[in-house]
Amino acid sequence: MILALDVGNTQIYGGVFDTIENGEKMLISFRRNSKQGSSSDEVGVFLRMVIRENGIDPTLIKQIVLCSVVPEVIYSLKGACQKYFNITPFILQAGVKTGLRIRYRNPLEVGADRIANSIAATHLYPDKNLILVDLGTATTFCAISKDRDYLGGSIISGLKLNMEALEAKTAKLPSVEIVAKSEVLGLSTVESLQSGLYYGHLGAMREIITRITAESFANEKPFVIGTGGFSGLFEKEKIFDRIMPDLVLKGNLIALQMNNQNNKNQFAGAEK
Repeated sequence: MILALDVGNTQIYGGVFDTIENGEKMLISFRRNSKQGSSSDEVGVFLRMVIRENGIDPTLIKQIVLCSVVPEVIYSLKGACQKYFNITPFILQAGVKTGLRIRYRNPLEVGADRIANSIAATHLYPDKNLILVDLGTATTFCAISKDRDYLGGSIISGLKLNMEALEAKTAKLPSVEIVAKSEVLGLSTVESLQSGLYYGHLGAMREIITRITAESFANEKPFVIGTGGFSGLFEKEKIFDRIMPDLVLKGNLIALQMNNQNNKNQFAGAEK
């Protein structure tokens, strides 16, 4: 079995898969706050506990793969994997084979989670132009050509960040639950906040997707994938061709498989 981890700014998202080849079958998934300062023991005990409590023997984990946008957490995670699983994890980072050509001026600036999403999407939907929208702490947009060129992207603040900023910087606006709204006009402060958050984000996503389509794909409709914790919130809006909350973990698995088969290091921005 394989443990796949995505370390974000807010949470660690993890899943256990039966095998790489059977990557569609995620046996369990879980989330944990990715607070900095957690020791390797705290992380290791949590990982073993959450796996065991979900009915899987932790000793069955034979490989671990992770990507992270929080460098400070990687050291603790590596220590946890080595101490509590006796496994050195594979880390998706510069120097590994990705199958992508990164067109950023500095390829090292592209977040590992965005690379993982792109790896998964290009394997699941080959020969398609793609836009990936990842709704997490930030909402990120990635454009990938049918030739597997990572063309670039956009980043805006995520739904929760927007809500927290309103709460922190105003005297009377409260924290609210982030929900899908059927009407734009709210009849209370809470409803007005929820509506503004939802439709403001929806409008931003539509505009950015439209502009990426025009600028990068000559108005040829790309295949749009929504992923991340808030992606399901917009399902009824039909702006995504498919919603795949676990896309990043599938990308980790594919990267692990690619690098198991080819041990020759290859810079993440190089040609496949």
